[in-house]
Amino acid sequence: MAENELLKVGDTTPLGKVEIAPEVLEVIAGIAATEVAGVSSMRGNFAAGVAEKLGKKSHSKGIKVELTDDGVQVDVFIVFDYGHSIPTIAHKIQQNVRQAIENMTAIYIKEINVHVVGVNTEQDGKLEA
Repeated sequence: MAENELLKVGDTTPLGKVEIAPEVLEVIAGIAATEVAGVSSMRGNFAAGVAEKLGKKSHSKGIKVELTDDGVQVDVFIVFDYGHSIPTIAHKIQQNVRQAIENMTAIYIKEINVHVVGVNTEQDGKLEA
């Protein structure tokens, strides 16, 4: 995804146009995904981990947004809590992310892929990959 790609929302009006950066969709999707019960955390990259250690919260951690010719594709990388149903959590994440993005931006999401990358066990609190 190129840095300068923006999503156009609606048609240009006499007042101007509205464009949304993909990073905005990543933040919206990240917040919506972490609201689902059973999601322990989101998986980020090294830079997001360092930023969190320095006290900066990264809401887009674990989210990847791609602009394709067919539409917008969202990938969500989660660590879930042990004892929850993975298919149920994944479906709730898809619904929550789709609803949040469509309500806040009026952008239709083609697909939302949920990738389970780990399990947070309640017994010892460690992450199991």
